[in-house]
Order: sequence, then C-alpha cells, then structure tokens
Amino acid sequence: MKDKQLWINHIKGLCICLVVIYHSVITFYPHLVQQQTGLAEVIAKSWIYLNLYLAPFRMPVFFFISGFLITRYIETVKWRDCIDKRIWNIFYVLLLWGVLQWLGISLINQWLAPELVHNPASNAVYSENLLQFATSMAKASTSLWYLYALLLYFVIFKSLRRYKVPVIMLLLAVNVVISFMPLPWWGMNSVVRNMCYYGLGAWFGPQLMSAMKAFDLRQHPLMFAATALLSAALYLVNIPVMISVLSIFVIMKLFYLLDSWRECRSDAFLNIVGSNTIAIYTTHRIAIEALSLFMLGQISAGRISGNLLLAILLVYPFASLAICTLLGLGFRKLSRTLCGDMFFSPPAKMVVATDTR
Repeated sequence: MKDKQLWINHIKGLCICLVVIYHSVITFYPHLVQQQTGLAEVIAKSWIYLNLYLAPFRMPVFFFISGFLITRYIETVKWRDCIDKRIWNIFYVLLLWGVLQWLGISLINQWLAPELVHNPASNAVYSENLLQFATSMAKASTSLWYLYALLLYFVIFKSLRRYKVPVIMLLLAVNVVISFMPLPWWGMNSVVRNMCYYGLGAWFGPQLMSAMKAFDLRQHPLMFAATALLSAALYLVNIPVMISVLSIFVIMKLFYLLDSWRECRSDAFLNIVGSNTIAIYTTHRIAIEALSLFMLGQISAGRISGNLLLAILLVYPFASLAICTLLGLGFRKLSRTLCGDMFFSPPAKMVVATDTR
C-alpha cells in the first residue's frame, strides 16, 4: 500500500480492533451480570452499554472504507476480471472459515462448557447439523457476516452503478425503516442496515474524500455543531444513520489530520492490524469463545479472588484484543509459510482463470 494511503489502513486497523472488542464483550460480560453484585456488576454493565453506544462508530466506517477501496473494480474493471479477486476469493474464505469456526467452536464448547445450551439457529457456529449450518450461513446468521456482506454488496453495487442516486437514497431510507422494523435474522439485518455505507464509499467515496480533506471546522463551527446535535437527537430516537455518516466523516478527518501532522508509519500497530483484517476477523471468534468460556469457568468455580476479578473485568476486552491479534497475525504467517496462504486465499490451481491485469 502506498504511503499516502497508510492513514486509511490505520482506520481499518481501528475498525477490526473495535470488532474484536465487541465480540469480547458480548461473549463474556452478559454471563456475569446475573452472577455478580456491587462494583463487579457495575463494571460488567458499563462494558455492555459502552459496546452498544459504539455501534454507530464501528461498522459504518469499516464498510465505507471497504467500498472506497474497490471503487475501481466497481466502475471500470470488467466482470470477468472481478471473478477471482472480488467474488471467488471472498466466497472461498467465507465458506472455509464458516466451516472452521463451526468445528472449532463446537469442540471448544464440548470441552470447556458441555452443560451450556445454545440456540442452534442463533449462529452458524452453534449448528447441530449440516442443514442448520447451511441455513444459518444463507441467512447471514454467522460471525462472518461481514464477508457475506462484502460478497453481496459488490455484486449489487457493480450491477446498479448506473442508478447511483436513487439507489443510495433508497438504501438510506431502508436503514431508517429497519431500525423500527428489523428483519427476523440478525445477520441479514446487519447486512441490509450497513449497505448504504458501503455504497457511499463505492460510488461516492472519491468525492466525499475530497470534501473531507477540504473541510475546515474553523470556517463552519455552527454548521458542524448543529449537525452533531441533530445526529445525536436522531440517535436517541433510534435513527442512527445520520450519526453513523457523521462518524465516518469525523474519523476520516481525524486520521487524515494526524497523518498530515505526523506521517503514518508502515510498522505502526494499526497499520499492521489494518493490513491483516481478514486474518484477525476470521480467527478471533474461535479464540474469543475459548477465552471467555475458560474465564467464566474459573470465575464460577471461585478460583479468582475479588480484587483480581475486578481487575480482569476492567481490562478483559483489551487483553482479549491483544491475544486475538497475536493469534491472528501468527496464524496468517504460518498460513503463508506452510501452505501458500491457502487459509486466506484460494489455492492457485482453484482460482478461476482471467486475463492478465
């Protein structure tokens, strides 16, 4: 990646960190709320609520950047030249890691918490048979729904690129409607809700990026303040689309300014993480399941003292992030070294042949 784009990679790194923290919280703290009292209960609930309030700032910017980075494929690259890199590659990783997560998390649950009962329809990783697994994957009820979305979005936005304005307006309206009338499947609900942000990046990313770079807060303080207040007010009545779009603008502006003041480095933590988002995204869910079940087991058995428990509750998401990041990066390196990176890209002989680009 060119140096001038490193700040964008840093945003990707921040987004995947927030995703790991999100899953760390939802698989750990809700189980403790009913078991703990006093300060421990307060800390657990605080992480749960913070996780909820971070929602408008996590996936929207992730999808906007994802759409922005494939603008060329949407606009100029022919369909036959998109098959392997934009469709087959993502489908391969989605299917492979869907199976690996299902097998891995099933074994982890049998080992660490055989008494724990999961709803098999809630997530593909808890499926009890192949039919349930296939059905959940088809409905995007999977921890890998981001990959499902990337695959679906690319086909939709490349197909409808001649109708940009009416389609994006429709998708923004759908985002509002789905806040009040959600779909029955949480994964598909997330896919539909975030489609507008990917579309803004894929279709209008270059223009919006230029506007962001040119915007000077000192020249428009009242307009920005009014927009922020209106966005917050709408968010409080369960209409998050405006604050999500504003967060995309603000996060990009902050990282762009930081890069202008101090050029982003290729060896910086966020750049390394941002360059390996798929590896961390696909592997972290298995690691989080094992870590949360192990810690919950230790807490339930009374093997952790009160003071140590408080310390764990305070830093658990960050510790989980560190572990998942190291495991993801380490597994990616092993994949490249031992088997040609086949865990994150199709084997060369399986890739659909295309014209040389």
